Amino acid sequence: MMSNYTDPNFKKCAIITIDTQNDFSLPGAVAEIAGTVNILPHMKRVLDACRSRNIPIMHVIRLYKKDGSNVDICRRELIETGVPIVTPGSMGADLVEMISPQNSVQIDDEGLLQGRIQLIANNEWVMYKPRWGAFYQTDLEVFLKEKNIDTLIFLGCNFPNCPRTSIYQASERDFKVVMVEDAISGVYDKGIHEMINIGVKVTRTEELIRQLASTYEEGPNSI
Repeated sequence: MMSNYTDPNFKKCAIITIDTQNDFSLPGAVAEIAGTVNILPHMKRVLDACRSRNIPIMHVIRLYKKDGSNVDICRRELIETGVPIVTPGSMGADLVEMISPQNSVQIDDEGLLQGRIQLIANNEWVMYKPRWGAFYQTDLEVFLKEKNIDTLIFLGCNFPNCPRTSIYQASERDFKVVMVEDAISGVYDKGIHEMINIGVKVTRTEELIRQLASTYEEGPNSI
């Protein structure tokens, strides 16, 4: 069923990647999320399609200070005992190479921890979130609305936690939401149904790329 309120507007969309960092994504990493390495090629295809069409991309990441002071309470004790997970300045905190933009500038961890949103490549940014949801205590909503973006396309790591929470938060703020199910790790059937029930458009990489190609045949991104 078509809906003016929930159907994506790909002329005013942005990509949101969630926590696709080395420590969460690569095989054998200290906090590996199973299945994330398998969805990286799908993420890359979506990102490449968006880069070629000048669609804004926001990479949302975690950074855990060594003293655990900014860490979720369920993980704080682990970090306090010395387990290094997405430590600021470490390779583990970096975006996975496969999804990183070419000629990306070095991430300014201190600036991100202070709440800044950093431009790292053409029309591509990175920001830090202190908890599961990308909108919690961040300037993401203001940033997106200043750019006249009304549709968010979600990709990334560990659907049950941060992608799922971020999607709910986006819906609460009246963004139209697209979830690319084969470009998010940890997706499960009930979760897909829950997303559909709140008006999220659930799609797959191939279909999304076809829709973007069809939309941008008429001209470049209007943003």
